[in-house]
Amino acid sequence: MWPENRIPIHSGPTAAAPPQDRPMKRHHTARYYAHRVKESLTTQISKLVCAVFLFLLFLIGIITFILWLSLRPHRPRFHVIDFSIPELAGGGEGGFQNAQIVYNVTARNANQNIGVYYDSMQLTVYYQDQSIGGSPLSNPFYQEPKKTAVFAGTLGGAALTVTGQQWQQFTADKARGEVVFRLEVASTIRFKISTWDSKRHKMHANCPVGVGPDGLILPSYKDRRCPVYFS
Repeated sequence: MWPENRIPIHSGPTAAAPPQDRPMKRHHTARYYAHRVKESLTTQISKLVCAVFLFLLFLIGIITFILWLSLRPHRPRFHVIDFSIPELAGGGEGGFQNAQIVYNVTARNANQNIGVYYDSMQLTVYYQDQSIGGSPLSNPFYQEPKKTAVFAGTLGGAALTVTGQQWQQFTADKARGEVVFRLEVASTIRFKISTWDSKRHKMHANCPVGVGPDGLILPSYKDRRCPVYFS
């Protein structure tokens, strides 16, 4: 007998478990596979075209940069080879009346394939930012690539306007061991690149030069490269 508070449970035959879902095999047609192959080939061709385009673009950039470097004009290079005031060595107060400035300046076109046209060139000498003389340096000329022009001469007479007061300042500086001047070369130039000419540039070359008690250029100023700028 079963207890009153328990209900008898009769177990019947065990229900069969539902069959597990099995993946269905899909059978694709030949047309489907041909389409997939075509898509794959199209993707590969697109990648190849993009790679070739990027390579050509990179190559064009490199060539353009090299051409820019080779065709970019460089400013002329000026050097003071010699600068002297022989009368300064004498030390006489009246030396300024017969004073002369002897100079030797070079201008080099350092460009490989670019020529330079110069308009008339002017030379001016300054002392403490005051002009003490000047004269035309050359007539218009054309300078070929990798060529150097030499300008040598003497400033004196009416071309040199040194006053007695300035000469006294020269002698005072000479007593301290150095008299500093500034030699300026000014011209208007154009660059010639093959058959093309650039616009005109107003060029200035400022060359600081110092002479010693003997009136000769000091070694520290000799063959020094002059700063060049355009205005």
